[in-house]
Amino acid sequence: MPFDFKKEYKTLYLPKSTPEIVDVPPMNFIAVRGSGDPNEKGGSYQQAIQILYSIAYTLKMSHKAGHMIPGFFEYVVPPLEGLWWQEGVCGMDYANKSGLHWVSLLRLPDFVSEKELAWAAGEAAKKKKIDCSPAEFLTIEEGLCVQIMHLGPYDSEPESAARMDQYLAENGWQNDFTPSRQHHEIYLSNPERTLPEKRKTVIRHPVKKS
Repeated sequence: MPFDFKKEYKTLYLPKSTPEIVDVPPMNFIAVRGSGDPNEKGGSYQQAIQILYSIAYTLKMSHKAGHMIPGFFEYVVPPLEGLWWQEGVCGMDYANKSGLHWVSLLRLPDFVSEKELAWAAGEAAKKKKIDCSPAEFLTIEEGLCVQIMHLGPYDSEPESAARMDQYLAENGWQNDFTPSRQHHEIYLSNPERTLPEKRKTVIRHPVKKS
């Protein structure tokens, strides 16, 4: 069976529907940075997603293409993730999508190095005829965070975020948003195949003790 990050690391990918504190270890990602409304048709966010998945599946199928990566094992491409922030805003202003800055992410297995990512980006660019140069190798160490499983439309996330804030206030924690620690979402549902009310999204915020 291919290695599945969601099943092997349930604490990180399948949290409860009530807030909980988690210590997130360092992870490596393919990352593409950008800004603007993610719902814009053909916009930079949608282009970033195409780049990410083109590279991710090139890596996943590398051995079948004759490119042997040391330590390679069969795996399921992890779910799409995103870091989000806005200038001068602590947390998220969901009504101001045009003011969003983001880093779109797909987790990498540990056997993928910067060199291998560069190879995959080159191969994906040739095969898909797209510019993959915005992709970068990014290591993120989030550390202590509060997280929750949000069920429903993306626009109803403030309800879950409010529950997280209440949990922090009642248990001696506080949000710790900084330029390097941002609002984090993990998308467990394909929005094109899942009704808004049934979408599952992990929401994760950095925290520190009050």
